[in-house]
Amino acid sequence: VQLQASGGGSVQAGGSLRLSCAASGITFSSYALGWFRQAPGKERESVAAISWSGDHTYYADSVKGRFTISRDIASNTVYLQMNNLKAEDTAVYYCATRGYGGACARLNLWEYDYWGQGTQVTVSS
Repeated sequence: VQLQASGGGSVQAGGSLRLSCAASGITFSSYALGWFRQAPGKERESVAAISWSGDHTYYADSVKGRFTISRDIASNTVYLQMNNLKAEDTAVYYCATRGYGGACARLNLWEYDYWGQGTQVTVSS
């Protein structure tokens, strides 16, 4: 299983970015996916999750109303649209997918089996 995250960069507060994560080596449509982030000196935290069908999404309180997770089964890609970015959103963002039996979206890190390499998002105030 390979997950390739991209789309990170530097942006001013209030700006937007869209992260992408291309998956291979897995039946993409069968499993939930999530986005997580880790800021310097902090533990990795959950950001958003989407179910296998895309019908159910969950967000951390800190990003609700600003971030949107979506998935495109045809291209095996999951997206994270990030609007109204804040300095505290600065972190390395990781995508991850649940493994066997993991069709439902979850915000718990330990329920994800496969992880991408991360993409840096820097928001300047």
